[in-house]
Amino acid sequence: MSLPDYHGGSIVNLMASIARAFGAESGPYPPLRSLPPTRLTSRNVVLLVIDGLGHSALMERCGAGVLARHTLGRITSVFPTTTASAITTFMTGTAPQQHGVTGWFTYFRELGEVLTVLPYHTRQGGAPPEAPAGALFDVPPVFDRLDALSHIVTPAHIAHAAFNTAHRGKAQVHGYEELGHMLGTIARIVRQPGPRNYIYAYWPEYDKLAHEHGVASREAAAHIAELDAAIAGLLARIRGTGTTVVVTADHGFIDMKAERAIELDAHPELARTLSLPLCGERRAAYCYVDASRRSQFVEYVTTHLVEHADLKTSADLVQEGYFGLGPPHARLHDRIGDYTLLMKEGALMIDWLPGEQRYSHIGVHGGLCEQEMVVPLIVVEA
Repeated sequence: MSLPDYHGGSIVNLMASIARAFGAESGPYPPLRSLPPTRLTSRNVVLLVIDGLGHSALMERCGAGVLARHTLGRITSVFPTTTASAITTFMTGTAPQQHGVTGWFTYFRELGEVLTVLPYHTRQGGAPPEAPAGALFDVPPVFDRLDALSHIVTPAHIAHAAFNTAHRGKAQVHGYEELGHMLGTIARIVRQPGPRNYIYAYWPEYDKLAHEHGVASREAAAHIAELDAAIAGLLARIRGTGTTVVVTADHGFIDMKAERAIELDAHPELARTLSLPLCGERRAAYCYVDASRRSQFVEYVTTHLVEHADLKTSADLVQEGYFGLGPPHARLHDRIGDYTLLMKEGALMIDWLPGEQRYSHIGVHGGLCEQEMVVPLIVVEA
């Protein structure tokens, strides 16, 4: 089991270094030990987040490339190791402890709804909630704290989606259509004269391939090589612009084991103890348990699922610092249920709502395996 290192070795500490480099405070989080703010004083700072690119995958699949050669080391994601929680960290500079986005499926008690956070719609029915996203995602964007001209470079189809709009603050948003367009946009921004620039860029395609084909697949490996070559080209194009390029990821991946996919439908006695659908992630499932059936829930999990999951009270996870340091978001406890199933290596906990479109993934994340938690820290001066 690999836990986040919020004391100086995680993506939230990377954001603390960036914040301090641009004259902002970073709350309870110290700067990243391996990248202090004094190394981020260039006129342009680019943070490129490659969704899903774990440290182990990079080193095993492209260990001689430009990204591997400029890797300073390993840092951790946040818990849970998922895009919804980690991207919110990149966009707010805080951990889930403060921003309160606790997984792909998050229960918002104030709405009485489980939302699929990033596309911002209800899990049941897929409709947008009545509440505006800014009312639920209430932590100020990091871009508003920086003494810089901030930019978000993101796929055009999500550039102005509700989640991104709620977190953009004063940043300028640049949508792109493909890899060359993204890198060209970054190059154009850093060449412009004017004040200091902070550029946050997000690339999702690797995550999609790893989910569909697996992290060990030829498709995923080929895409890492493609990214490596394209980023090498970007670095050549922006040489001499006074730019520091930081590349990292929101999480890594493991490939699931089909025999360890636990379907809640196959455990009706367990399902009867729950008052809500499972929330969070398939690798870190928050369980909202009927108060009158808690003893049955605990007995069932510890008897029938012990080979697949560790059971923790969700309050203990907060107390033990899984979600971050310092005071929690006012709604954090509402959003993590009564218990959490921490799935063991290769195991998933899956439930389906009536009418929900079913799918399966080979590559998965959200849990506490090292391959999910540890991401690369790549730094290049251009």
